[in-house]
Amino acid sequence: MFNTKDDAILYPINHSCAHLLAQAVSNIYSDVKFWVGPVVEEGFYYDMDLGEATIKEEDFPKIEKEMKRLAKDGKRIVGRKVTKKEAQDFFKDNPYKLYLIDKFDEDSDEISFYTQGDFTDLCRGGHVESLKELKYFKLLKVAGAYWLNDSKNKMLTRVYGIAFDSEEKLKAYENYLEECKARDHRKLGKELDIFMTSELVGPGLNLWLPNGAVIRRTLERYIVDKELERGYHHVYTPVLASSELYKISGHWDHYKDGMYPVMKMDKEEVVLRPMNCPHHMLLFKNSLHSYRDLPIRIGELGQDFRYEKSGAVMGLERVRGMCQNDAHIFVRKDQIKEEIKGVVELILDVYKDFNIKNYKFRLSLKGDDNEKYYNDPSMWENAENSLREILNELNVEYYEAKDEAAFYGPKLDVQIKTALGHELTLSTCQLDFLLPRKFDLYYIDENNEKVTPVVIHRAILGTFERFSAYLIEEYKGAMPLWLAPTQVMVIPVHHEYHLEYAKNIVTELRKLGFRTELNAKNEKLGYRVREANSQKIPIQLVVGEGEVSNNTITLRRFGSRNQVSYEKNELYKLIEIENKTKFIYEEDNNNN
Repeated sequence: MFNTKDDAILYPINHSCAHLLAQAVSNIYSDVKFWVGPVVEEGFYYDMDLGEATIKEEDFPKIEKEMKRLAKDGKRIVGRKVTKKEAQDFFKDNPYKLYLIDKFDEDSDEISFYTQGDFTDLCRGGHVESLKELKYFKLLKVAGAYWLNDSKNKMLTRVYGIAFDSEEKLKAYENYLEECKARDHRKLGKELDIFMTSELVGPGLNLWLPNGAVIRRTLERYIVDKELERGYHHVYTPVLASSELYKISGHWDHYKDGMYPVMKMDKEEVVLRPMNCPHHMLLFKNSLHSYRDLPIRIGELGQDFRYEKSGAVMGLERVRGMCQNDAHIFVRKDQIKEEIKGVVELILDVYKDFNIKNYKFRLSLKGDDNEKYYNDPSMWENAENSLREILNELNVEYYEAKDEAAFYGPKLDVQIKTALGHELTLSTCQLDFLLPRKFDLYYIDENNEKVTPVVIHRAILGTFERFSAYLIEEYKGAMPLWLAPTQVMVIPVHHEYHLEYAKNIVTELRKLGFRTELNAKNEKLGYRVREANSQKIPIQLVVGEGEVSNNTITLRRFGSRNQVSYEKNELYKLIEIENKTKFIYEEDNNNN
């Protein structure tokens, strides 16, 4: 909503507010040691070592109160240059600041301090002139952050905040936060009985409730049908594999920290699989292939497990157990362009069905850390240039990002913005010249010679967990008809006189394949309609005396007060068309 990092006005305000936060914290808590407090895309944060003390969100009001007191006092923010020796003497009791100071040359006199009243910080600058300019701010959340992003180091306390140059912008942001809270898939997932978590099962290992199972099953059938139309062959492979499989693939060397520990049984060592590609390499290797057989498209709804840090786990969006809409396409070099074009077309076709518009294509390239990536410069140059050339020929608008590739090759990632403002990778298409070599894969060419194929790794929906989280937030829990756990709720006005007619409608709709329920509770009609709305059921059919007499049905949609009467068969056809076309009904802003 607001990009404070790139805004010439908001950047110095947020930078200065990070210092204001640190000063307020140092006044409230004793023996605090500060690390860094940068401006980020949405506000700022400051990392701090509080010793034995803790900061919780319940403490924000007292911290904000102290920040407001300091701002009202209005001290000027004054910068000055110091030598390395002066900086070391000043921060002699703060190992975090000393770490930064040690990076300067011994004779450096370009280290800058910024002082406001009795608080001084090590800083490059970019501030407002006076604390009086800091009037409209809000602390947002608190989290843990390992120093230097290394789990071997101490966990610091990270406090996030945001600041604006007007009360109107702050109010708009607070309204945005309320909207985010209403859309949060964790909140909606609980209210709508979509998924649950349990400490007895473990963090990041979600349990799909019946409503969630319907959504996931519908998505699974949808994407499998899409892939069958495009010549994919679907398989099932086990979630356990010998650790040797991942040593051959290279995942052991490059991905071991993200895997669950080895399980030793007798003389065997097995692990829960973090990805499906090694299994699919073996499936290709199982048969002899001619050049005429390619491309071979192997798809799987594969269950994978990755050990995300507990602090990173979040609802369905970031999990430890996930089901991927995965596929691997084995191609000749002359087929790469056409197959990647087919993957891009499939992505765009799917996004059209779900009305996904806020996305960007990212060409994810190798970084400079040779230990992180397979060390074959010519392979990387060939793969990156091939993918870049393909994207240019396809006229796909994209941007490049270093150090975002897989260890075996570059990727075309689709980055989406969720309704809560999170940037996530949803779909991915990866070009791989390496794994086919590692598994000694080949096909027989027209000269009867062995040739190594190229593999395209691709996931259209990504994981069903993340995709479902995205949809729940995007639709605010009100799934379109074709995805809704309960598509139709039939509500008889009077239990005694209208129940039989209502039951017949339920039977007829179920025979047509619609997920239909009957609400004949001994409650007032208004209560039952509100209950259907609270469950966000897209179609509610009210049956009373007029409907029974005229063989009609009165339709009310979720999100609208309008009621329309239809002849039964006419309504059934209308619903069938809406279901097949995956129509997304716009919510009436004057509803409820």
